[in-house]
Amino acid sequence: MTDTKDEIDLVETGSLDDKTKPVLDHSDVDPVYQAKAHVLNNAVQQIGMGRYQWELFVLVGFGWSMDNLWPISTSLILPAVALEFNQSRPPLLSLAQNIGLLVGAIFWGFGCDIFGRRLAFNMTIGVTAVFGLVAAGSPNFAAIATFAALWSVGVGGNLPVDSAVFLEFLPGSHQYLLTVLSIFWALAQLFATLVAWPLLGYHTCSTTDTGPCTKSENFGWRWFMIAMGGFAMICFVLRFVVFTLYESPKYLMGKGKDAEAVATIHKVAHKNGKTSPLTLADLEIHNEGGQQGTDASAALKRKLEKVNLTHVRALFRTKKLAYSTTIIMAIWAFIGLAFPLYNSFIPYTLESRGADFGDGSTYLTYRSSLIIAVLGVPGALIGGVLVETPRIGRKGALALSTTLTGVFLFGSTTAKNSDSLLGWNCAYNFCSNVMYAVLYAYTPEIFPTKDRGTGNALTASANRVFGIMAPIVAIYADLETAAPVYVSGALFLGAGAATCVLPFESLGKASL
Repeated sequence: MTDTKDEIDLVETGSLDDKTKPVLDHSDVDPVYQAKAHVLNNAVQQIGMGRYQWELFVLVGFGWSMDNLWPISTSLILPAVALEFNQSRPPLLSLAQNIGLLVGAIFWGFGCDIFGRRLAFNMTIGVTAVFGLVAAGSPNFAAIATFAALWSVGVGGNLPVDSAVFLEFLPGSHQYLLTVLSIFWALAQLFATLVAWPLLGYHTCSTTDTGPCTKSENFGWRWFMIAMGGFAMICFVLRFVVFTLYESPKYLMGKGKDAEAVATIHKVAHKNGKTSPLTLADLEIHNEGGQQGTDASAALKRKLEKVNLTHVRALFRTKKLAYSTTIIMAIWAFIGLAFPLYNSFIPYTLESRGADFGDGSTYLTYRSSLIIAVLGVPGALIGGVLVETPRIGRKGALALSTTLTGVFLFGSTTAKNSDSLLGWNCAYNFCSNVMYAVLYAYTPEIFPTKDRGTGNALTASANRVFGIMAPIVAIYADLETAAPVYVSGALFLGAGAATCVLPFESLGKASL
């Protein structure tokens, strides 16, 4: 232990019991709930990883893919939508989307503690699918922007809800699978661009066309929305009809349904071909310690506790912890603005700059988008390897990948033809996927366990709020100039520099 006063640099290996401790070790709001949650954590750990968790892993992967699939879809249809509706400020579509993402994260994140994980888990993709399909019939820009905001309300809930569902059924020994889920994020971009190439590449107006862009000539983006909405609907059916999702034991226990919570644990154990020693008495014994709140207001209080001032102050209780918390929030904020500022407009940039190079056809634009997406898959995998590499570690991998992401963006401004622009963008996408894989693994580890929920909430909020700013910056910076690229590149470089001064390296250490 190198710095006990900061209470975060634990170097000992966590025991089995360590892996079942709750995020918040004690609760002023509901100590009975916390005690029972610890019992359920132990029961899940004893069952271990089995068929139920592996099936759930795939279905949660659908949610992870939606978190990238739909923002990418918005960027892919942006050039076609802007041409058809003669929109002078195309980034407004991304602005509507980002507002929906923020609303969805808040609504579903808090809502799943009130009306249940199971309902939220199924409805997030269902909402996305319905409004994605309806968007194909949009008669004007205002309509497609409205539907983008509405489908994003569903998309915004995928990560907070799916991660909660997965973690509550996942043994602590397999929590590394949360990092592995990033492969679905990269595959989603590949899938979207693969579908977009034939549909948008051959059925879209070109910026080089001199006449008006009619609906019949520009129907590709509508077919694309039907394809993406249809895929989301298939994912919804697989979740809702094919797979039987058991309600979260912790949610049931929080509602006072201890018997149902125990029954769920035994159902999971049975599906995994095992048995669980958990009994109703193991939970009810903790009722002697006080009265557990079981109504919706009690559930909401438990959720709000993660972001109350007590836990916020805990992350700033010493100079070193305050410094670490501030820096990691700044990194998430910088990336939250930099990534969508460029990534959301890649097809638009490829087509407009391609036109300047004399080869801005829609076919080449979406072919290039597909090639760029392919490079994201190995990037996500390599990121998962780098976080466990000695001498490099989390900090080294994050600093290197973030800095290189910015460098390659600056390099793209020097491109003299479409091939060189494609090369710079491939390098950018590869490094940005490495960056995200490392960032998702590193961030939770540098917060003390009992305050980790608050820390994650702060970093996610910083990321979403700055994401809303990205299309606003794009509007006033002019997408047809290199200004947004310079801003985005500078922010990535700033985030990379900030990573170098983070005080904690979590490789090989167990978080507090």
